[in-house]
Order: sequence, then C-alpha cells, then structure tokens
Amino acid sequence: MSFFDSLKEKVGEARAKLATEVGKFKNREFMEACVAGCGLVAAADGSIDSSEKQKMMKFIQQSDELKVFETKDVIAVFNKVTENFEFDNEIGKAEALKMIGKLRSKPDAARLMVRVCMAIGSADGTFDDKEKQVVREICRDLGVPADDFGL
Repeated sequence: MSFFDSLKEKVGEARAKLATEVGKFKNREFMEACVAGCGLVAAADGSIDSSEKQKMMKFIQQSDELKVFETKDVIAVFNKVTENFEFDNEIGKAEALKMIGKLRSKPDAARLMVRVCMAIGSADGTFDDKEKQVVREICRDLGVPADDFGL
C-alpha cells in the first residue's frame, strides 16, 4: 500500500468517526425522547415487559438516526427513566414528559416517536387502554393530533 493510499484510508476513517460523533450529538434528544416515551408506555400497565425493552432496542439499532448510539447508552437512559417511576409514578411521568417535550418543535420527529411508542405498547401482544391513554397524553403534550394515529 502506498503512502497516499494509507493516508486516504486514515482520512476516511477519521471522517466516519466524526460523522458518528456528529450523529450522536444531533440525535441525542430524539433518542432520549424515544426511550422516555417507550418507558412511559411500558410502565402504563404497571410492569415493564422484556418484550417491550427488546422491541425498543431493535428499533434503535435499525434507525439510521439512532444506531450511532451504543446499546449501553440507550439502556442507561431507559434505566434512568424507569428508576424515576420506581421512586414515584408521578415524578417518573413528569420527567419522561420533560424529555419527550424536547420534540415539540420537531413535528416529524415527534410523529415518529409516537409511532415507536405505539409499537412498544403492542410489543407484549396487546395495546391496552392504559397504554393508549399514555400515548394520547404524549400526543397532547407534543401538540400532535392523537386522531392521526387512530387513538
């Protein structure tokens, strides 16, 4: 390999690393909002099912915007959200809605996050009334019409 080929390869690696870091910075709010929404919906029926966690992780790993995040970082945010619910349900809800609320000025991201929350709600086989109510609250908080999602 010539010097120039080696240099070109190193520049390509540096560019890819920079793109990943920029992606993490740019999409952190979206990741946190998705994880908070998933935690809020998962906790709606009183327990967080492993199928709900798995579905959330699968979405994040497949999403072009979110796959730049390491699994451990996503799990850390999810654990933070769910620990708030364990401490106090209302505090957990308020903290999750605060994270979700960061998407108010980003309607496309907000709508995608609502769809993800609906998928998480049905991950355990049923999308029950409590989970639907939580998604309606998320929609109301974001200024997104719940009717657009059949709620």
